[in-house]
Amino acid sequence: MDNDYLDNAKVFKAFCDETRLRVLELLRSGEKCACVLLEKVEIGQSTLSHHMKVLVDSGVILPRKQGKWTYYSISAEGSENAARLLRELTTVTIASDNDENTRCCE
Repeated sequence: MDNDYLDNAKVFKAFCDETRLRVLELLRSGEKCACVLLEKVEIGQSTLSHHMKVLVDSGVILPRKQGKWTYYSISAEGSENAARLLRELTTVTIASDNDENTRCCE
């Protein structure tokens, strides 16, 4: 169960940074080379590498190596997983009267 929490946290970590949100916005129009992202986001190569690692680790972004460059695109499966996870974690469920989580500190 703890691994689920760690994996889920990686998904949300991908969305909690302004630079990563800017990268995601750029990738909405299709695959981009890291050199294009560097230019558009105006950050250094090592900073971009860090942000892309977080995005790739979340499963939301897919990398593709070609020569010395890496190309990135949004993963349809990773995006659906992130949306599903958010829905699951924010859907209110009604507990039964026998559920020990509903009892007060008596």
